[in-house]
Amino acid sequence: MKAVSLLVAPAWVGDAVMSEPLIRKIAAHDQCPVDVLAPPWVAPLYERMPNVRKVIPAPFAHGRLDLKARWNLGQLLRAQGYQNAYVLPNSLKSALPTFFAGVPNRIGFTGESRYGLINRRLKLDKQQLPRMVDRFLALGPAANPNVDADFPKLSARHGSFEQLVSALDLSIHGRLAILCPGAEYGPAKRWPAEHFASLARQLHDAGYTVWTVGSGKDQEIGARIEALSDGIAINLCGRTKLADAIDLMSTADIVVSNDSGLMHVAAALERPLIALFGSSSPQFTPPLSNQVAILQHAVPCSPCFARTCRYDHLDCLTKLSPEAVMASIRTLNPESHPA
Repeated sequence: MKAVSLLVAPAWVGDAVMSEPLIRKIAAHDQCPVDVLAPPWVAPLYERMPNVRKVIPAPFAHGRLDLKARWNLGQLLRAQGYQNAYVLPNSLKSALPTFFAGVPNRIGFTGESRYGLINRRLKLDKQQLPRMVDRFLALGPAANPNVDADFPKLSARHGSFEQLVSALDLSIHGRLAILCPGAEYGPAKRWPAEHFASLARQLHDAGYTVWTVGSGKDQEIGARIEALSDGIAINLCGRTKLADAIDLMSTADIVVSNDSGLMHVAAALERPLIALFGSSSPQFTPPLSNQVAILQHAVPCSPCFARTCRYDHLDCLTKLSPEAVMASIRTLNPESHPA
């Protein structure tokens, strides 16, 4: 029986999506699927990756050491007989369970005081590996040019879209557009609600059904977009979990998203995607797909990578007009917009 490798997953949705090419690379090298130790909130992503055998929950509160719980988890992992563990987060805490499990090869970048916990350490060269996906792939086994493509892949569960549409009492008339107005990092990554509402009106006039998708934290902005669009953009924020969002987005004709985890989900589902960047930069964590248009409004202070605009104008996003986004939608998906 071939030895199964373990991947210790990152905690951010976008980073979790970008770990899929590494999983594919490991699975091809080992000739068997990979197990993933993941926080519960990103587990649905790994459940939709074809090279994952099982997802093991890592139920640790953010920022807490929970040494005893990590020791207990290590003993459970020990019984699995893993030979290799790929530890993607750079924290000391993330390396503890595989150390306690006695996994022979514990692979990761040199991080916070992890000497001994990670015994196959790589020093990160940020210039040589500018993108997050490149850094993850660098941790993997020797490259196989047939399998280590860097575009992440996700798949929806069969029949789940229809079940969700029925359960949420939704209907579709014409094509489907999904708006993702949230961004966990902060408001400097969020296109204004007024712009999303204006875009929703333009999409409706072009024959689209429009849904707004996001977490419970996005309920307020989703409700505001729905109100400003006179009910055109149906607010699903907080009504769906991440697993539902994946399955709903899997059939979208167009997705418009801030730089967020759902942006990477849409790219991995190979949906036509308009990605809106403000304070952040697509150089580090771009959406990886052949069906993406990245839109930015150039200002001297961008990218600043700040959570809030230090100048209180947010010109990088407010001056990115709904009309410009609609024009990009027509260019990206021309068959849906006949002349």
